[in-house]
Amino acid sequence: MDVPRIAVAVVTMGNRPAEVDALLESVAKQDVAPARIVVVGNGCRLPELAERLSLPGEFTALDVEENLGCPGGRNVALARLREFGDVDVVVELDDDGLLVDPEALGRVRDLFAADARLGIVGFRIADEHGETQQRHVPRIGSGDPLRGGYVTGFLGGGHAFRMTMLEETGDWPAEFFFAHEETDLAWRAADAGWRIRYAPELLLQHPKTSPARHAIYYRVNARNRVWLVRRRLPWALVPVHLGVWTLLTLVRVRSAAGLRAWLAGFVEGVRESAGERRPMRWRTVWRLTRLGRPPVV
Repeated sequence: MDVPRIAVAVVTMGNRPAEVDALLESVAKQDVAPARIVVVGNGCRLPELAERLSLPGEFTALDVEENLGCPGGRNVALARLREFGDVDVVVELDDDGLLVDPEALGRVRDLFAADARLGIVGFRIADEHGETQQRHVPRIGSGDPLRGGYVTGFLGGGHAFRMTMLEETGDWPAEFFFAHEETDLAWRAADAGWRIRYAPELLLQHPKTSPARHAIYYRVNARNRVWLVRRRLPWALVPVHLGVWTLLTLVRVRSAAGLRAWLAGFVEGVRESAGERRPMRWRTVWRLTRLGRPPVV
């Protein structure tokens, strides 16, 4: 059984220096030291992290002049890791997260070593009180956040990718900026025959948040949802998915301003190019359905 070499990647906008320090310190305490750590300053200059902290492995700090969004910033880290060419698995963590279990990276290593077709491992995200928000459980309905297994998606805040999977599927959709980029990548991975595992024993402590805290959330969420289905679903499922999602939005969104922004984003998603169109095969639709989440919800 080959032992995969692990890297850790973090993207930050420079507005959480204390949290980034704490996260990197939790990485340094892991029982399995990452071969490399890459931190990307997304539209900001990074402080001298390596000089201030005692970090394992090879450390690389990258400053990007403009904010590329979360997926764009992560692509910068992935590109640099490919240049090194000595990493098999990359663990990507939100800059305000914390690895509270020192055995987390060892568990990641063992999961990938045991399953050659495992492409993505999703962490469990919980706040400082141990509560996991329902939106962070990758299943429909009120799923038990402690029940692991194979699923159809993963959490953007804490996850691990096999690098050979990314070579086959492609990287993050940078044009999404944020919202639904995880689903786009998960659907590509599933269509290529890779497995996605939710591993609740891998805990990332993360403050409780709402995605609507971002001023552009409703617009970008709507635009990216339309782009997602135009890119990845068979044409027959596109109106079904958008119809279900529209009904759910009308029920959930109580703000008139939010609905106006959502409608503007929906129109933007229809009018503007969605980029490449590589729809999943019908057997992938069936596979996702058997796993509990048909790609129309």
